[in-house]
Amino acid sequence: MRHRNYWYPTMSNTTITRTVYEQLQTLGGLAGKLRADLDASKLKVSKDTLDQLQIMQSMLEQISSKVDSFQREHSNMLALAEVGQVINSSLEIDEVLRFVMDNIVRLTKAERGFLMLRNEQGEMVARVARNWEMESINSNEKNVSSSVVQRVIDTGESVITTNAQEDKRFVGQESIVAFNLRSILCVPLKVKNDLIGVIYADNRIRAGIFAETEKDLLEAFANQAAVAIDNARLFSSLKHTLEEVTALKNLMDNVFASIASGVITADIQDKVTLANRAAETILGASNQNIVGHNLNEALASVSGELTPHLTEVRNTDKAIVDLEISHKMPSRGNVDWRLNLSPLKDASQKTQGVAIVLDDLTERKKLEAQRRLFERMVSPAVIEQLDPNSLQLGGKRTEITAIFADIRGFTTYSESLAPEKLVKVLNLYLAAMADAVLAQEGTIDKFMGDAIMAWFNAPIPQPDHTLRAVKTALAIRDSVEKLYTELPKESHLSFGAGIHFGDAVLGLIGTEKRLEYTAISDTVNTAKRLQENSAKNQILLSKDAYERVKKEVDARPVAEISVKGKAKPIEVYEVFGLK
Repeated sequence: MRHRNYWYPTMSNTTITRTVYEQLQTLGGLAGKLRADLDASKLKVSKDTLDQLQIMQSMLEQISSKVDSFQREHSNMLALAEVGQVINSSLEIDEVLRFVMDNIVRLTKAERGFLMLRNEQGEMVARVARNWEMESINSNEKNVSSSVVQRVIDTGESVITTNAQEDKRFVGQESIVAFNLRSILCVPLKVKNDLIGVIYADNRIRAGIFAETEKDLLEAFANQAAVAIDNARLFSSLKHTLEEVTALKNLMDNVFASIASGVITADIQDKVTLANRAAETILGASNQNIVGHNLNEALASVSGELTPHLTEVRNTDKAIVDLEISHKMPSRGNVDWRLNLSPLKDASQKTQGVAIVLDDLTERKKLEAQRRLFERMVSPAVIEQLDPNSLQLGGKRTEITAIFADIRGFTTYSESLAPEKLVKVLNLYLAAMADAVLAQEGTIDKFMGDAIMAWFNAPIPQPDHTLRAVKTALAIRDSVEKLYTELPKESHLSFGAGIHFGDAVLGLIGTEKRLEYTAISDTVNTAKRLQENSAKNQILLSKDAYERVKKEVDARPVAEISVKGKAKPIEVYEVFGLK
């Protein structure tokens, strides 16, 4: 290896270099001793020989000095290489920086070494502080020259002083005088030309221990420390980003798994890439039997009907929403699905496939059908008043107007008619009655064969409830007459109606397994008796009910009626119309 103007044999380690250096020193010493012995002896030795010996001694001393310098540089390079190896093999920044500072203190013969970094307030704070014994320095011994540090910060250049007490640049500086600082070496610590701190080394006992060699060495170590800090920052940033991404992914996975709707994604080859738990439940298949399979295979039961819509999404790059498909699944029977199909796009809005949001409407459709059936059996007003969470047996006393109406001659009519046709005709008459009740916002209690029972003023209060009952009876009469124009003459049946006003207890009657919302009282019984005693297409009104509507209704008294369960006959009026 060539060093400056001299050639030396390649040395593999520091031990060989030290051995050569010691041998050269020995030869130089022998040459000097020989020359001295010749001078002391009386032998005749030519001046030229003595001069050659002197030159040899001088050369050996120079070579020895060069070897000594090489040995130091070689040690420094080995230390730098070792630091580089540690930096490349570890991301533990504190451990790496301690190793760097221990080498700095050892190689520069400093008493102390500090690596200082800016904190969040912009102040320089010692991140690592080590002494010559390779120990961390406690806070009481971290006194450094703030003047030297500030100079490096301001100029971005290294500062070296062999004796700070006598250096004109720092004469009178408080920290130098107070802490008795002598040899000081401070270099900037830069990451990508951004000064983030300094490396500071000093010796409070000896002066003149730092030279350009130590400055160059410290700057080299500063570069290594900067690499370590930059690597650590990058690693910390990457780790933090990874943690955020992982947390976000976990959150998205949890959200995705918790979505009640099934979510399925497929690539442009229709290969399923994703399916959440809800999709597994709806499809009745495990994730492994969905993901990785073709859409037509995963959605086999609807593939025929779904394929044209998927093609439309691909061709138009537009979503299709609220697509409802009823079909049959081998494992579940008839099911109803609602699907939303949309293009699956990446961050650059490039279509990468298709996304399907799938909702199983089977149970909802069943409940809706049951509710529609229930609404045909029970007044909507009653349904709105029922709270499934607080249903209790029992009732509430209130005033109502009750109405009973039935079809006359139905028993005789049914004897000559097939059951299917009979039911069809009966439903036409009962529907006419029910529509009339609901048109006046009445509550249908029940159908009893060919009769209907209803009331007004409950559960929603109606100040004119008796008048509403009369209007209902008149509407039934009109509806029956309209049916005569639609049905054959043999199906022309008549009706009779009875209306009474009074108190009743309304509520849920029965058991927890079978409930009925009904009205119980003599008022209901009286209306029933009036209906039973009405003639063909006659509407009978009790006196109590008549008194409430006599100003609005055209009604005339008829003969009193004696009914079962009543000690006295009932005063009755026949309704002809409204005034």
